[in-house]
Amino acid sequence: MAQVLAPYDLGGASKPRPDMKFREANQYKRVHQTALRYILRDELDETQAFLDKYLVEHPDDEETLYMLGILHARRGDIATSQAFMERAIAAGLPDDRLIAGPRLMLDPLRDTKLMQRLREKYSHRPAHGPLLGNVTDSAAAFWFRTVADNELQVVVHDVESNDEVARSPQVRSQPGEDYTAVVTVDGLHADTEYAYTVWMDGEPCQSNDRQTFRTLPAAGQPSKFVIAFGGGAGYVPQNERMWNTIASFDPQAILLLGDNVYIDDPESVVMQQYTYQRRQSRPEWRSLTARSPVFTIWDDHDFSDNDSWGGADVAVPFWKKDWVFPIFRQNWANPGYGGGDTQPGCWYAFQIGDVDFIMLDCRYYRTDPRKKPRTMLGPVQKQWLKDQLTEARGTFKVICSSVPWDFRTKGDSRDTWNGYKQEHEEILSFIEAKNIEGVVLMSADRHRSDAWKLSRPNGYDLYEFNSSRLTNQHIHPTMEKQGAIFSFNKPQSFGLVSFDTTAEDPQVTYEVVDIDGNKPHAITVHRSELQR
Repeated sequence: MAQVLAPYDLGGASKPRPDMKFREANQYKRVHQTALRYILRDELDETQAFLDKYLVEHPDDEETLYMLGILHARRGDIATSQAFMERAIAAGLPDDRLIAGPRLMLDPLRDTKLMQRLREKYSHRPAHGPLLGNVTDSAAAFWFRTVADNELQVVVHDVESNDEVARSPQVRSQPGEDYTAVVTVDGLHADTEYAYTVWMDGEPCQSNDRQTFRTLPAAGQPSKFVIAFGGGAGYVPQNERMWNTIASFDPQAILLLGDNVYIDDPESVVMQQYTYQRRQSRPEWRSLTARSPVFTIWDDHDFSDNDSWGGADVAVPFWKKDWVFPIFRQNWANPGYGGGDTQPGCWYAFQIGDVDFIMLDCRYYRTDPRKKPRTMLGPVQKQWLKDQLTEARGTFKVICSSVPWDFRTKGDSRDTWNGYKQEHEEILSFIEAKNIEGVVLMSADRHRSDAWKLSRPNGYDLYEFNSSRLTNQHIHPTMEKQGAIFSFNKPQSFGLVSFDTTAEDPQVTYEVVDIDGNKPHAITVHRSELQR
């Protein structure tokens, strides 16, 4: 739990610089993270003064009450800590926060009546989940977190008759994986609505509401479907209703393209756990992800901190392979994770109908953009990307990057593909040389929703759909003057993308949807435009 680490080999990575200032205006997601950093550094009096002041200005703020509970637990004042936790729950904090963790911070409360009551409550139900991840045309993966090392199972039913269709093997949640587990059910039919129930330790869970999900359209076959995508999802309680807005469109998949939780502290396991867990507790999030599968990659604020790079080495600095990668993997149920333990990363590919999605890791192997030679993807991932593009047979091939493709999106910043122009050109020239048709680009990072056209003199023009203000308060300026087809930054928004490959001229439509469900902008691209 130590927060002041001895000097270590960075291996070419940027040095993490966690924000140690208490920031309030337009940065709610930072407030309690910074308080937690001070607690972990045993700078308790300063933390107490700040939190007390913040509570006066924001009465009954549940996250502040929770953090005061953590602070007093650290001091050993268990009665005061328990009182703050009771107040936090009364103010609206989901009580599973005290079960989920970070467990190291909550261990002093283990023998209190409050914790005994909660352990009993969650002994017969998951603390977090179910969260759908790797859903295909014949299978579905479900992620959970439990109070102890419990056996988990999912039973799938016919949605009309409620007859059992399939059940997963029992999988035990592991203490070494922060009490998480992923269970998979297979043998399902494509594009079919199913109901499911969750079992724990051989029995149906208490309060086991009947839930539903839909398998994906048959791989390789023409289809119509809708996905949601975006990034920039810092924790802001009043904006968590965004997950309800997304749910109202019933997407068949959700693509989170980075800055999904905003950790900004790769040197702290506790901070990473805390930041994932406060999102996973939200009822809006849980309702959405129990039905719609989530496919994720990370960006700088989840991998390290702002505008960061990981360097070329697999295991240096140590926190990449030992902390950040395994904790990311513990908290999602993706189809794959780069090359696994030997070549860690968050890249992978999957299909929905006859559309190929290629998800990139733009941080783990990124090198310093100020030095040559430079790479964003690293040689292994770059070759994998070329192989995927060569082998893809989908009507559309969607390449998802956590940072924008168009150089105009962030001016002279080297943090986008603008800092890696040679590799950018290598990839796009490869598409042209191999005559790969139907490529669409998607990205996140900028706190707004844009559409861009990348002119290519030796190939067809490429369209980029960018969206990354799911819940964030902080915004980036709109970019119409810089050449964006459209650019929208107020209020929060996500991208709704509809594919129709059954049409004579297949098409993809990108609509910007704001947090209230309005659609201020849209663009449709036909397959005939994405070829020479």
